Amino acid sequence: MNKIIIAVPRGRIIKECRSILSKTTFAPEPLLFDNNTRKLRFKSKKKNVEFIKVRAFDACTFVAFGAAHLGIAGDDVIKEFNYSEVYAPLELNIGHCRISVAALKSLLKKEEPETWSNIRVATKYPQITKDYFSKKGIQVEIIKLNGSMELAPSLKMCRRIVDLVSTGKTLKVNGLKEVDEIMKIQSKLIVNRSAYKTKMNEIKKIISEIEDNL
Repeated sequence: MNKIIIAVPRGRIIKECRSILSKTTFAPEPLLFDNNTRKLRFKSKKKNVEFIKVRAFDACTFVAFGAAHLGIAGDDVIKEFNYSEVYAPLELNIGHCRISVAALKSLLKKEEPETWSNIRVATKYPQITKDYFSKKGIQVEIIKLNGSMELAPSLKMCRRIVDLVSTGKTLKVNGLKEVDEIMKIQSKLIVNRSAYKTKMNEIKKIISEIEDNL
C-alpha cells in the first residue's frame, strides 16, 4: 500500500497543529506533538497515512521533491523558495506573525530608512529580502543566517536584519526597532502537484477533513 505522507513542522506551531490534526480520522500518534522527541516518522489512525516531523524551513522542500505528499508551511517559507511543484490550497489560520525589517535604535537616531541606498542585512530570507529592497531601489548585501539574527547588529556584522516578528520583545531586548513590515505570515496546507494528480481522491479527502476541523 502506497502511503500518504504529511510533513509537519516542529517548533513554535506544533501545538496549533495538534489542535487541527488530532480531530481528524487520520490523527497522528501523540508523540508527534512532543518537541523533545527524536523520532521523525509517526503512524496515524489510518494505515495509509503517515507523518514526518521536519524543520519548519524544510517542510516545503520535502513536499516539493515528493518525499511528502502534503505538509504544513508558513507563507514565509512558501514565498522564499517559490517551488513550482508546491501549491497551497488551504489557509490554516495558525502560526500568525510577520516578516519585518528591523534596525539598531542607535542607527535610526542618526538616519531615516528613506535615506538607505547601499546596505548590509542579516536574514534567513535572502530572496524575500532582495525582492523587498529591490522594489525600493536599495542595493543590499545579504548575510545568510539561520538563527539568532538579533545578535548580528550587536556584534557589528550589520546594522539591519529581516526576520520573523511576533511580539517584538526579542528585538527590543537586543536594541533593535521594527522599521517596516514586509509581509504577514500564517501557516498553510501545501500539496505536491504531481502527487495531487496521482492520488487525487485520497488527498482531496485529507484537505476536506482538515478544512472541516479548522
